[in-house]
Amino acid sequence: MHLIRRTWAILTAVTLLVLAGATGAHAADNPFERGPDPTESSIEQSRGPYNVSERSISRFSASGFQDGTMYYPSSISDGTFGVVAISPGYTASESTIAWLGPRIASFGFVVVTINTNSRYDQPRQRSTQLLAALDHAINDSVVGPRIAPDRQAVMGHSMGGGGALQAAEDRDEILAAVPLTPWNLKKTWRSVDAATLVIGAQNDTTAPVRSHSIPFYESLTGAERRGYLELRGASHFAPNISNTTIAKYSIAWLKRYVDSDTRYEQFISPGPRVGITTGVSDYRID
Repeated sequence: MHLIRRTWAILTAVTLLVLAGATGAHAADNPFERGPDPTESSIEQSRGPYNVSERSISRFSASGFQDGTMYYPSSISDGTFGVVAISPGYTASESTIAWLGPRIASFGFVVVTINTNSRYDQPRQRSTQLLAALDHAINDSVVGPRIAPDRQAVMGHSMGGGGALQAAEDRDEILAAVPLTPWNLKKTWRSVDAATLVIGAQNDTTAPVRSHSIPFYESLTGAERRGYLELRGASHFAPNISNTTIAKYSIAWLKRYVDSDTRYEQFISPGPRVGITTGVSDYRID
């Protein structure tokens, strides 16, 4: 399904570019490409090439989740962008994952970080709230026109990561998912076809990788692509503070599978070296 939709979207975008008189091999070959050619240095920066604006979502305007914040590229000169919704984990607030909002948005995405209706919401509830957050951004009078609604992605920490897996299973328009140290009682995700990068933590005692992240990754047999990255020496709460490894590979994954931007394949395959000095204790891609 994703391949059919992506092919149709690319053909449509190429046609529009041709009709508009667009030139250049990159534009014709990859109409969703946004930003300059990436390098190891540029993708590891705390901010990408786009200046970022933000727009608050109050509890009075939110529908399906408590409240949140939308981060988006200030410029509209490059056209529309993919949209990413991010959920915090169990008992946690939006503030614990807020650092991801402007960082990802600065590389060419609209990002929505949310507070869930209850800090005790389970993954299934968090999944529906992630979907509601995507819908809110798409329908927002200011942010919505900047979004390509068929290019959606989800992320989340802990139970929010488990919710991201569930959301990807439930909605076809989601092209990519990045669960961060995810927790879910459900272990099998064969029906997820979104490209999914699971990021686990080697010393996670809340959602041990052997009973959560690794089984999730191994079950993703229907995904367009699946990856597993394990943070060396890290705890369950590694995603709650700014982390270059998490940001770098999350951005590369989103650019590759939401934007179909093959320039970012260099960071995914062969991917990071596994070793004491790299901060990565395991990496798998297929």
